[in-house]
Amino acid sequence: MGLGGCILMIAVGGILTFATDWDANGLNVHLVGLILMAVGVIGMAAYVSVYKRRRVISPTAQAPVVEDPEHRHHHTL
Repeated sequence: MGLGGCILMIAVGGILTFATDWDANGLNVHLVGLILMAVGVIGMAAYVSVYKRRRVISPTAQAPVVEDPEHRHHHTL
C-alpha cells in the first residue's frame, strides 16, 4: 500500500466516522471509520519510515592519495 492508499483510507475513515449517520444492523459504521483511519495512519508511518531508510546516503569511499616521487615539486634556493 502506497502513500496514496494510506491517505485514501484516512479520508474514507474520516467520512464514515464524522460525516455519516448510517445505521447498519450488526455493523458500527463509526467504528469501521475509526479503524480505517488508524490503519491509514499506521500505514503512512510505516511508509515514511521505509522511505526515510531508502533516502540515507552512505558516505562514498574516497580513493587514497598516492604521491609519485618523480612529480614532486622541488624548491631550489
